[in-house]
Amino acid sequence: MRTALPRTLQASIDDRLADTDRLLATADPGDDGSRQPVHTVYVPGDAVTPDLPAAWGSAALAAADSAGGIEALALAVGVPADVAASVAPLVERKLAHEPIEDLRVDFEDGYGDRGDDAEDADVARAAEHVASAIEAGAAPPFVGIRFKSFEAATRARGIRTLDLFTTALVERVGLPDGFALTLPKVSTLAQVEAMAQVVAALERAHGLPDGRLRFEVQVETAQLVLGPEGDAPVAGIPHAGRGRVSGLHFGTYDYTAALGIAAPHQSLEHPAADHAKAVMQLAVAGTGIRLSDGSSNVLPVGDRADEAWRLHARLVRRSLERGFPQGWDLHPAQLPTRFIATYAYYRDGWPEAAGRLRHVHDRTAGAVLDEPATVRALAGFVHRGVRCGAITAEEVERDTGLDASALAALASPRRASTDEEVP
Repeated sequence: MRTALPRTLQASIDDRLADTDRLLATADPGDDGSRQPVHTVYVPGDAVTPDLPAAWGSAALAAADSAGGIEALALAVGVPADVAASVAPLVERKLAHEPIEDLRVDFEDGYGDRGDDAEDADVARAAEHVASAIEAGAAPPFVGIRFKSFEAATRARGIRTLDLFTTALVERVGLPDGFALTLPKVSTLAQVEAMAQVVAALERAHGLPDGRLRFEVQVETAQLVLGPEGDAPVAGIPHAGRGRVSGLHFGTYDYTAALGIAAPHQSLEHPAADHAKAVMQLAVAGTGIRLSDGSSNVLPVGDRADEAWRLHARLVRRSLERGFPQGWDLHPAQLPTRFIATYAYYRDGWPEAAGRLRHVHDRTAGAVLDEPATVRALAGFVHRGVRCGAITAEEVERDTGLDASALAALASPRRASTDEEVP
């Protein structure tokens, strides 16, 4: 067959698009296929103990028992009977064996200002307890700290706490694979750049590989969502962080309060919160930076427990449906509905996803003609469900024909992970 274009044209086009190729390869690498926790539990820095996850798990199971057990609680928060029956044993196992996926030791709002001597002592004690949990195999898969912000009044204290905690862990047990750092109350990209500079200096001080320390950015100020020129500064975070930003976490109450929303109406589902989260979603699409929704401060305790459980389960489901696979939990009694709602979400979508992935595996035609991007989304959905324990690896292989590595490759074809440990 004859072509009409000159051979020199291809080289010319490649040269013209070289900058675009480099940008797409570095700025938009896609998700790396590693595990993302379904929640982050925030605990004040002076309240951490080596057995905290087990204690929270026991308290969560006791709270569910007060409602008649996991299955009864699932029914009470609106999960259909067949799904409630299927998720109940999975949630019970989760709360017994891995009740906390991600633990953040909090030295910011959950801790407050107690003076330098008290905070130094509490940081040292918290690091010791986390190290003990790591040594005993009792630490969650992800663990780290939230330190004070890089605003002028708290910057020195925040950097000191970050340094003390990280240094203590490195010197005693090394950094765990799921080590996480949270930078709160970010208002400008300069603060993100400063954080990247600080963690790079920590890496050099401890002889860590370049890029080993990454951090989450909390989006909880209006200035980060809408800049003075009408732009969205949050979109500049991937570049400002120099590849070190791992996630954007929405701060429900700081953000809505900053917009003048009265306390009774501050919520994950307020339209102002939804707007900010939609901007966050656009800002990091394709970058591999993960998204997390915020928290609900309506706790399932006392006379309001039933109401709070219904609210929490609904908000968790709502976040998942809107593309935020992670959120914050503040109390052990929120763990049952976190996992009930999460597992029900994945179990609800599993039959259809399995059928469509079976057609992909078998290369047969189904009722839906799935584009490659949709196949990635289907595989990503199932992959996350397996990672959190809502779907078993045996079910995946039986119903789709895909083993763990094949599923991971479909979910993240550019950077698929082969580490498929399931809790």
